Amino acid sequence: MQIWVGLGNPGAQYAMHRHNVGFMAVDTIAEVHNFDPWKKQFQGWAAQGRIGSERILLLKPATFMNESGRAVGEAMRFFKAEVGDVTVFHDELDLAPFKVKVKIGGGTAGHNGLRSTEAHIGNAYRRVRLGIGHPGHKDRVTGHVLGNYAKSELDPLADMLGAIASEAEWLAKGDDARFMNDVALRLAE
Repeated sequence: MQIWVGLGNPGAQYAMHRHNVGFMAVDTIAEVHNFDPWKKQFQGWAAQGRIGSERILLLKPATFMNESGRAVGEAMRFFKAEVGDVTVFHDELDLAPFKVKVKIGGGTAGHNGLRSTEAHIGNAYRRVRLGIGHPGHKDRVTGHVLGNYAKSELDPLADMLGAIASEAEWLAKGDDARFMNDVALRLAE
């Protein structure tokens, strides 16, 4: 069982924040791949399904971002999963808007959701970094991250989420390079 975690903050008032793009990614994957309905589980919302031949649990922690690692740890223990079975979808300031990159391990770059996840499971998990761009000055970061996507960003956002869901089978198979390449090709069209 692979565990794919979307990071975000619970509550309708946060739904369109850039910080919630991880939630948006797993919601889109669940919809495109016909996962079971979301249910309350592991201190969050979970949905099970298959992508190709791989069984996947999608997880949206119901804790706030800075405690999201608790949900990840609980799901891992339940499924007796290894840290390498975990993929975390999260917003990334250091990537241009709507760029998608995958990496294993690394630092948290001040991201509270990654920091919490690392505290609970270590840092050798796969990250799907979803670019939100940097506002230019560190004093504007919080407002940018916790701000809603602008109307002009909604189409590129939908395109990125659709490309991620459409190419998710490569992630499930562990072919991160092919996933990144095919997502980039879709977004270049």
